[in-house]
Amino acid sequence: MNKILVPVDFSQSSEFASKMASTIAKKSKSEVFLLHMIELPTGIVDMGAGSNFSIPESMLYLRKVKERIVDFKEKFFHKNTEVHHSIRFQNPHEGILKYAKKVEADLIIIGSKGHSNLDEILIGSNTEKVVRTADIPVLVVKRDSNKFELKDLVFASGFKDESEKIPFSKFLDFANSFKSKIHLVKVNTPSNFESTQKSKEKIKKFIEGFDLPKHSINIYNDVSVKKGILNFARDIDADLIALRTHGRSGIAHLFSASVTKNLSKNALKPMLTIKV
Repeated sequence: MNKILVPVDFSQSSEFASKMASTIAKKSKSEVFLLHMIELPTGIVDMGAGSNFSIPESMLYLRKVKERIVDFKEKFFHKNTEVHHSIRFQNPHEGILKYAKKVEADLIIIGSKGHSNLDEILIGSNTEKVVRTADIPVLVVKRDSNKFELKDLVFASGFKDESEKIPFSKFLDFANSFKSKIHLVKVNTPSNFESTQKSKEKIKKFIEGFDLPKHSINIYNDVSVKKGILNFARDIDADLIALRTHGRSGIAHLFSASVTKNLSKNALKPMLTIKV
């Protein structure tokens, strides 16, 4: 992993994402690209007759934005980390994806709103679109990460679809960058139950051919896949939960149409989503 893209809108969630990016960049010696997207009324861009914004006002606004993004860079990133910044005029979702391709980013780190375990974690529409459509892994951050480490990573899956092997390979690239221990987990539920032996055999067959670092195979029983993943991650005090996503409507689909969406709303742990 060489390049990390961090969209920033100067919110608290952007601060969380920047701190996470700083931690990861320091460990992986990656470059960081801070990106601020501006959706401006036509008047600002055209400066034509009848515009509500004058050129001096626009220049002042842009200067203030640049000052804020430079302040972000100085405040949250180590001086030895190579950090670039850019301000672009485009729809946020489209602009983020286009810029990610331009700089050949390996990872997007993006913040989402949330305050406590009792509050619903809200995934903004732009974050949802980025998660759903990005061809590179997206790390969604919901809380401060001053003590964030990458020691124990959870990869949750049904381990039955060949299409899952591509996102799993990308996940391994991420995990190997930090020499993390991987915890493979399959959740059995009352409505979709199979024996522990059969589930373990399924996982072992799935990982054949992969060069895995330290890892564990886990079968977890719970009332739902969502609760099983969350409870397992809490039980082992995981640093991150990884899931595969599909480019369909809604944030993602895993074992059922709502699992990843519900996880994203309820999990305070960082979530790495990788598109199938």
